[in-house]
Amino acid sequence: MSKSTSNFLVRIQSPEGIKRIEISPKSSFKQLYECVQRALKIDGFGLFKERTFSNELYANSSQQIGSALKHGDMIYLKQIAGSSARRPSTASIDNFENFSGSLADNFSKTNVVIEDEVDQLLAKEDGLIKRGRDTKLCHHASNGCCVHCSPMEPYDESYLKEHKIKHLSFHSYIRKQTSGIDRGKYMVFDDINCRIKTGCRDHLPWPKGICSKCQPSAITLNRQVYRHVDNVMFENTNIVERFLNYWRTTGHQRMGFLYGTYEMNTDVPLGIRATVAAIYEPPQETTRDSIKFLDDEAINDVEEVAKALGLRKVGWIFTDLITDDPAAGTVKQLRGIETHFLTAQECITAGDKIKQVHMEGYAVSAQCMALVRDNCLVPTKDAPELGYIRESSDKQYVPDVYYKVSNKYKLIKKIGENG
Repeated sequence: MSKSTSNFLVRIQSPEGIKRIEISPKSSFKQLYECVQRALKIDGFGLFKERTFSNELYANSSQQIGSALKHGDMIYLKQIAGSSARRPSTASIDNFENFSGSLADNFSKTNVVIEDEVDQLLAKEDGLIKRGRDTKLCHHASNGCCVHCSPMEPYDESYLKEHKIKHLSFHSYIRKQTSGIDRGKYMVFDDINCRIKTGCRDHLPWPKGICSKCQPSAITLNRQVYRHVDNVMFENTNIVERFLNYWRTTGHQRMGFLYGTYEMNTDVPLGIRATVAAIYEPPQETTRDSIKFLDDEAINDVEEVAKALGLRKVGWIFTDLITDDPAAGTVKQLRGIETHFLTAQECITAGDKIKQVHMEGYAVSAQCMALVRDNCLVPTKDAPELGYIRESSDKQYVPDVYYKVSNKYKLIKKIGENG
């Protein structure tokens, strides 16, 4: 029998992505662990049948793989301290209450993820949008229910369009992805990485060599359908007024960090609102057209005070204001989606269409954050509304970046930014 018919395929999902491995169904789970270790070049991990890291496949089991897995199955890798082939089961470690010493502390710190309070509250909500009885379409009794008055899901497109909600809230997006027959079994949040994976032993380091194992995938720019924060609100106007007084006095721009809390936003299904309680203005040198950050020796003290008050950094704010008519109190409209490229989760104070001081909140997509973090996307000085994708060099490999455009016939074409 040929290799293709005697072996079957097992998919391994890890923090680095999905890896496909061919192995004989008659192999033991110890051999599977060794195969995964060679393919991913890591140690100290466990393999599980469920996405929730339950139903562990033990490395010391002599059971044949074919008795528990079938061709094409997905199993999930979780990195755990210790040698994969010799460590005890994850369940026994997690449930061993009397395990003493620093090793137990390390396990508890690395394996337990504490979600924000607002995420815990939203996870308990059903998120359904209640509807009243329609007097024209509903023909049932008052205690009945039909398709015209039954609750809608938080991601219902007609509701979002009617209420002009452009993006899904993050929790609504999660509900949508886990609402199908498979309950989100194949849902994957990609950890976008634009850098070459280090440690590949199959060739010389870049630029002398690269392979499909270490090469970052090409990126096609897409509009992100969800957002993590749906609204930004200031506790009172005095917070903003004090921040703007610096510009009013000097004519120079100013920036500050927003400290506040995350709360449930009832205006958006399963939405989150960032409520700003304070603006901290770090040391900076400013002019009419620029802001230069200076070393901040007090930042650790600021963080400690904020933590004691139950506050956290939720974003940042800066001005982009130039006076148009001092007598009328108007400012120039310089910033918008057609004029400037946005770079972060930020709140901008700028002039609007009627030349009044206006505040607008923005947050970029996960794709943009990854491109900026990995030094692939940089601003352009002569065209501030555009961003520039670097070209690959001897010092840095930059993956191909594509974007899509549609013509008058609604035909979509993919265009490469980086060759």
